[in-house]
Formats: sequence, structure tokens, C-alpha cells
Amino acid sequence: MDDKQPDALFRMPLSVRWRDLDAFNHVNNSNFLTYLEEARIRWFDSLDEEWVTEETAPLLAAVQVNYRMPIPYPAELVVALHCERLGNTSVTIGHRITSRDGATLYADGHVVMVWVERASGRPTALPDAVRRAAGG
Repeated sequence: MDDKQPDALFRMPLSVRWRDLDAFNHVNNSNFLTYLEEARIRWFDSLDEEWVTEETAPLLAAVQVNYRMPIPYPAELVVALHCERLGNTSVTIGHRITSRDGATLYADGHVVMVWVERASGRPTALPDAVRRAAGG
């Protein structure tokens, strides 16, 4: 792996489950997205402040995953998140899925999360908790 890893906002350890595997006995590509989703939700929940309300919620606007290596079974992983960009209504969250010791990079990329008003579907300001936690 490269030495230019961004500072992580959040790190989530994860054990690969047998049910995550595909016919080739490695983690199915769709499960990478599930791992990333779980890490994002756990990060948001760790803020101990509102990030979703009855009026507003985040939507996934874009996702990029670079599959670097298949994840074997068994494996102990870490999903690390970092902020790539803070906007007025969105945050771009970079992600890396690595071996627990950090020696193997399995995937990297980013997602764009946009906060919207539930009633109208129109973008709304990022919650203050997310902005502060992401370094803004």
C-alpha cells in the first residue's frame, strides 16, 4: 500500500462472514458496498448528535469503488473513512478497505452523500455535527 493514506475520520473493524462469499470463495463485489454503508452509518451514529431527522436525511448520490484485490475467507478487515470534500449540502467521504494490519488494500474510492428535505427532495444544509466531524 502507499504511504500517503489520508487521516481517517472513522475506522471500523470487520470480520468476513461465510455468507459474504461468492462462487469463487472470495467476498462478492456487492458486499464491499454493504461494508462501506455499515461504516458510514456507524460513523454518523458515533457523532452523538442529530445527522438525520424527520425533516432531513442523507441520500447516496454517487459511489466509486476501485476493487484492488479479492478479499479471501477468512479475513479480518478495517474500513476507514476520510473526508475528501465538504460542500454546502453534501460531503464526499473517501473510503479504504484494508486487511486488519493495513498491509493489503482491497478497495478504495469515495461516496457523495447529499442531505435533502424529506418532503420536497430538495438539497438542504449539511447537519452541523457532520460538518464539524468531517473537519469543516
